[in-house]
Amino acid sequence: MSAIHTLACFLLWISFATQNKTPDVTVTCFVSEECLLPCSFQPGSKETIEWFKQDAEFYKFKRDDDDDDDDEDDDDDDDEDDDDSSEEHKTDDDRASIVPELISRGNATLIIKGSTLKDRGTYRCHVNTSKGEHNAKVIVKVQAPIRGLSVELSRLSGYEEMKCIVRNVFPAPRVTWATEPPTFEDLRPVTRMLADKQKLYSVDSRLKRLNGHPDLIYICKVTSSYGGPTWTASLRERVEIKGTEGRDLTIPCHAPPYLNKPSLNWSFSNSEDPSHILTYNSRSGDSTSSSYWDNHVELDGFRVPFGDGSLRLMDPKHSEHTGSYTCVFFIPYTTHTERTEVTIKNPAEEQILSKEPSYWWIVGLVIALLVLALVGLLAYLKVKGRNPKCRNDTEAPTELHLVKDSTADSNLNESSPLTAGDTNGQSGPQTSTQLT
Repeated sequence: MSAIHTLACFLLWISFATQNKTPDVTVTCFVSEECLLPCSFQPGSKETIEWFKQDAEFYKFKRDDDDDDDDEDDDDDDDEDDDDSSEEHKTDDDRASIVPELISRGNATLIIKGSTLKDRGTYRCHVNTSKGEHNAKVIVKVQAPIRGLSVELSRLSGYEEMKCIVRNVFPAPRVTWATEPPTFEDLRPVTRMLADKQKLYSVDSRLKRLNGHPDLIYICKVTSSYGGPTWTASLRERVEIKGTEGRDLTIPCHAPPYLNKPSLNWSFSNSEDPSHILTYNSRSGDSTSSSYWDNHVELDGFRVPFGDGSLRLMDPKHSEHTGSYTCVFFIPYTTHTERTEVTIKNPAEEQILSKEPSYWWIVGLVIALLVLALVGLLAYLKVKGRNPKCRNDTEAPTELHLVKDSTADSNLNESSPLTAGDTNGQSGPQTSTQLT
């Protein structure tokens, strides 16, 4: 019975200990933003609040007041007593603080302004009041989330390559590439991640542009190792479009199929700074454009939510509308960019150029004459080379025949009976028989 009684007391003690223990709190803060470390306690008086980081004192707040006098006439004095407090910092700067007005409500939340990666760690809140003590543990994680992602075309390496850029992130993210439509070629990007003095990463991932796919969409995806949304940016460099001054022209812009009801933004750039053309919001259906482009562009807003943001350029001018047109589809965490070079020709200049005398026919005539002369020379050399050879070939057999005939006659006249009929060692006997 005593064993059962001991076990019951032990379980009851564990129950009370568990109820009095405050569970650990995990807080995720973002670089350069305000970080709140919660700490709640039972209100009392003469509070002393201490915050520790890794068991080293980080921040201290102490207030001395007298709550023994509860008369209503002393309310003003109590207010003045609330202001009679002392505050002590153990941080390198004045980024850490609490709100004194919230202490009477049992709130000792620590505020850290402009969080950095150095603020990561385990914090402990210790509060001592007239009614007892309170402890709480807070685990702080600090990260620099992805704020933006861009993909652009670069030619600095001697060839065309797509460049995906992310800046000031922590921890180091994961970068992947894809194409739309998919290709059977093996994508081999080169990704570099560099950390600055604050240990924030800048990511530069490059993928060589594939040959034979001029209208391909290149897609870069970046994911943080702490979780959170995946950021996606894609780019398509379209083939140059040529138009004529005064004639309407359609500039294509189509979103990839994975974008659902995106909004759209059009911009234009030439030798001057980029200028805004129009923006279409798919949620509200509103379209806003700059005053200059009102009379020169037209957009079918009903097609934009379905991924068709083609822009109709009306009455274009050579000097004003020749340049680079960029359309950007966007939804949260995802953007798709298409860039098109447009050249507007001036009909008057084309007519002037067509009326000007051209001397290219002279160059062509000279080349043709040179080719004919070269062909004639080669034919002459070929014919001349054949005649001596033919003559030598006909004379050679004749002379050889004469030499053979003379040699044969001399042999018949001067040869002996034995040598005249000697053929492979079999004509000897025949010759001797004839002589007998």
